[in-house]
Amino acid sequence: MSDKLLIFDTTLRDGEQSPGASMNTAEKLRIASQLEKLGVDVMEAGFPAASQGDFEAVSKIAEEIKDAEVAALARTSMADIDKAWQAISKAEKPRIHTFIATSDIHMKYKLNMSREQVIENAINGVKYAKSLTESVEFSAEDGSRSDPDFLCRIFEAAIASGATVVNLPDTVGYAIPDEFEKLVRHVIKNTSNIDKAVLSVHCHNDLGLATANTLAAINAGARQAEVTINGIGERAGNTSLEEVVMTLKTRPGCIPVSTDIETTLIHPTSRLVSMITGIMVQPNKAIVGANAFAHEAGIHQDGVLKNPMTYEIMQPETVGISSNKLVMGKHSGRHALRSRLKELGFNLSDDELQLVFTKFKELADKKKHVLDEDLEALATEGVLRTTDVFSLEYIHVSSGTSVKPIASVTIRINERPHEGSAFGNGPIDAAFNAIAKLTGTESELLRFSVSAISGGTDAQGEVTVRLREDGLLSLGRGTDADIITASARAYINGLNRLEFLKAHPYTASEAL
Repeated sequence: MSDKLLIFDTTLRDGEQSPGASMNTAEKLRIASQLEKLGVDVMEAGFPAASQGDFEAVSKIAEEIKDAEVAALARTSMADIDKAWQAISKAEKPRIHTFIATSDIHMKYKLNMSREQVIENAINGVKYAKSLTESVEFSAEDGSRSDPDFLCRIFEAAIASGATVVNLPDTVGYAIPDEFEKLVRHVIKNTSNIDKAVLSVHCHNDLGLATANTLAAINAGARQAEVTINGIGERAGNTSLEEVVMTLKTRPGCIPVSTDIETTLIHPTSRLVSMITGIMVQPNKAIVGANAFAHEAGIHQDGVLKNPMTYEIMQPETVGISSNKLVMGKHSGRHALRSRLKELGFNLSDDELQLVFTKFKELADKKKHVLDEDLEALATEGVLRTTDVFSLEYIHVSSGTSVKPIASVTIRINERPHEGSAFGNGPIDAAFNAIAKLTGTESELLRFSVSAISGGTDAQGEVTVRLREDGLLSLGRGTDADIITASARAYINGLNRLEFLKAHPYTASEAL
């Protein structure tokens, strides 16, 4: 019989710290609901002391989620812990996650504290958190670069003070699997009361080793893995939930632990997070990438046709990729649409369904078949956003080999229409210039990418942009059968996210 591995998902906290990936409350709630269906044991909803917007989002999630623990991050200060508790106090299963740095370089240059002062802060923080809730997690920031014996001391003190989970983070992605496994074994062997708490690990992917380090730690005895969907997170990202879970499921004899994750929901959850954050999943990404189950080489195709296991170590269906997609068209009704969206993870109200149904009919008039990917895009575009400052009403572009590109647009700004036009180096540049002029924004376009949501010349285009203004970064995403319209929508979505960030500044400067 295998041990249980707790899955601690931090997509809503550490994942959101990916540059430009800030989400509004409605979007966070959608992801939280999907994570609950996926079966995560704990979801870290945010860092309430970071901003009022984060506090409000964590509070909403805490009220909605019933099956998973809802964790709030806090430094060891009483002010942070108070804020965290205020945000999650109404949760069915609340957890306070408090942390302090333990590496010599962090203690000297960031905290300006001695080892004894850091231990004292950890004890005080954990004791105060424990007075508020039973479930308390303590993390030693930059644990992989900390003195192993000091780690044992501070974990022992935290557990004695009431911590039910102690977390060893590889904060800067510095560790390699062999040394990280040895460190975990050292902590387990030399922390006298480790049997009274769960040992957790939280790995970053700066050297591309986050999943490998996490699996090494599990093999050594860690029983909680801190992960994110698609591996998103600061810098190079975090340990990927799907990679850890599917490795354990595919190779059960190597590391005999199990999880409660419903693996058939992995792919839909990946798509949802990608669409909401605007962070595209690379095609060759393990488990959830577009090419993860694609076979182009003739010898591979021949083998798969004879027996899928020749080149597929897992079946696509186990992660929620259906080989028999239900194709919908202009004759499909509301009931069929609601049913299919529910299968894709979208439980819509009547008003939301009507909004998506209208857009579905418009799209069905443009292309013969509407695929699952199209439906996901429609649901995300139409439902997952709060009221926007800017919205696109009309766009017309003239361009060609002997014509100077010009775009005419109508933008609604706080529901009032504004018309304008502008020239550009190309049709998309002209559209962006016209939108920028009307909205009065001065953002810098850092990245522009375009891809097809599905196959065929009538496929919807999916455009992602990254914008920067006054030190703020945002990602914008737009879809349409017309790539110029999709680009305009992506740009406007990015501008709306910038407006959201201006109103809800994220001020956290620390992360595990």
